[in-house]
Amino acid sequence: MFIEVVKSKIHRVTVTEANLNYIGSITVDEDLLDAANLIANEKVSIVNNNNGERFETYIIKGQRGSGVVCLNGAAARKAQPGDIVIIMSYALMDFEEAKTFKPAVVFPDTATNKLV
Repeated sequence: MFIEVVKSKIHRVTVTEANLNYIGSITVDEDLLDAANLIANEKVSIVNNNNGERFETYIIKGQRGSGVVCLNGAAARKAQPGDIVIIMSYALMDFEEAKTFKPAVVFPDTATNKLV
């Protein structure tokens, strides 16, 4: 039996931009992606702590060290700059493997989106 478990999580990061006129996705600083074991085009769930919105999209690599977290396309309607969001990805794995699996979780500084 396979179950879906949290694989990666960027906990409480600040949205820096919202670009309605861009093809849908979320652009995230490559340093954050590396730390959370996330890759470009990976499907992610996003939770907006400010307004309760929950939605899914995919990742685009942002400039390393920039702190960028930009919601693009329709996702730009779900959050605005300054909102705090949680970005999560999931993986399917065997039930026994899931019991011992440890997700990659990062807690960036919400003022700068840099790793602490």
